[in-house]
Amino acid sequence: MNIKTLSLGLFFSASTLMFPLSVNSEPDKTPKLSISKKQVIEHWTLERRHQAIPRDLVVDHSGNAFLKGRNGQLTPYGLSKDHPEYNRKPGSGAKDTTPPSITDMSPADGTTIGESYTFSAVITDDSGVRSAKVIIRYPNGTQTQSFSASRTSGNTWSVSLSGFTTGNWSWRIEAKDGSSGKGLTATSAELDFIVDSGGNPIDPETGDTVTNAAWNNGGAIQNAAGRLYFEMPTNRRMRKWSGYVCSGTVSNDDGVTGRSIIITAAHCVYDDANKAFARNVLFIPNQGQTTGAGTDLNCSNDPVGCWVPSFGVVDDDWTSRTFPDNIPWDYAFYVVEDSGSHLGAPAGTDVLDQAVSGFNISFDYPVYGDFTHAFGYSYSEDPNFMYCAEDLTTEGSDNWWLASCGLSGGSSGGPWIQPMDETNGTGPIMSVNSWGYTTSPGMAGPILFDTSAECVFQAAKTAAGPSSSSDGDAGVAPLCP
Repeated sequence: MNIKTLSLGLFFSASTLMFPLSVNSEPDKTPKLSISKKQVIEHWTLERRHQAIPRDLVVDHSGNAFLKGRNGQLTPYGLSKDHPEYNRKPGSGAKDTTPPSITDMSPADGTTIGESYTFSAVITDDSGVRSAKVIIRYPNGTQTQSFSASRTSGNTWSVSLSGFTTGNWSWRIEAKDGSSGKGLTATSAELDFIVDSGGNPIDPETGDTVTNAAWNNGGAIQNAAGRLYFEMPTNRRMRKWSGYVCSGTVSNDDGVTGRSIIITAAHCVYDDANKAFARNVLFIPNQGQTTGAGTDLNCSNDPVGCWVPSFGVVDDDWTSRTFPDNIPWDYAFYVVEDSGSHLGAPAGTDVLDQAVSGFNISFDYPVYGDFTHAFGYSYSEDPNFMYCAEDLTTEGSDNWWLASCGLSGGSSGGPWIQPMDETNGTGPIMSVNSWGYTTSPGMAGPILFDTSAECVFQAAKTAAGPSSSSDGDAGVAPLCP
């Protein structure tokens, strides 16, 4: 694995002292914190905290990118203020008034199938196809059940179903396009099919959809997930920086010593528009159970205090492109050194992944259609730890999709877990909150299976931090397959 090194600073200005010292005269009574990292914590004054906004990226259904900030305000992303399209509005292109076209449905009318079958159709639309679902009508004529279809190749959308019993069934397909607003919907004619094989009825879907609710179950995810504060530049000259908030989760790094690793979204680590790594990064795990009134940056009233990462790790493909062209690589990691990085409430250890139990990251293919939980910290409902949950589908070929998820600003980078043990708050992380649409619900998450994600994670476990102290250079970007 080749690693492209983008020289490192420890998330502070170039004038910061570069040698570690304890800021405590009695190191046996309070945790040691290096001077550079102490300055990061001191940077986040009450005023700066209030000025920080969610770093949430969204697109309209014409493919234009926006940063969704405080109160849902949309700012065109990746454009300078003097760009002629800087003041564009979502969906400002030609309005699509035609719903999707649905053809080549299989099984065709009157077809006989067995106990299982792959239902498919060709669906096209000038604005793109946002979603499709297959609706099965049972032999009793009244009961129906819906299943999300995914794009399998070209314009073909399909879903494989099994468990049919002998009888006369029917089916139809509904498709929604990518036009502005909620999109236009087309419904096909209902086609009859015959089943002549034994079997059990299709199992009903399990789990109730949760669009956006406070997580009150506690457990391991409550401790491991936290809020990220950081700054990114307002332009490529990097003379002015703005504060942002995201979410992240402590991961299980398989016994790597000397560091702990936080998984989050790449857009919470590296500014792909202005080509710079974040600075002044602060991580507050389990901030939702603070004894304070909210995110007051008083590390002593948070359950395990505050932690200052040393550098970030993103895929080189994220750095060399600009959102939304780099959507497939929106996963990243922060590296937290085991010493000199912690301040605040005693955690029993200064090692982050010992203070809280890190979560396993799954690079296996998750179960399509299975109930999936997504978590994140709410900006508008500070300091609440929020979640959504529903059946997993896809959005195009590059993203998982939770179609009803309505997590609010600040949740970017929060973990997706499947399967989830709600009692203990445990399960493998299989994606993170990435992006949504400007005018409709839903959350996308990058695919970690058979991508560079595992390579980037390995780099976070082994890569040495870059040597430069310049603002914007605090990270590494591995060249992964």
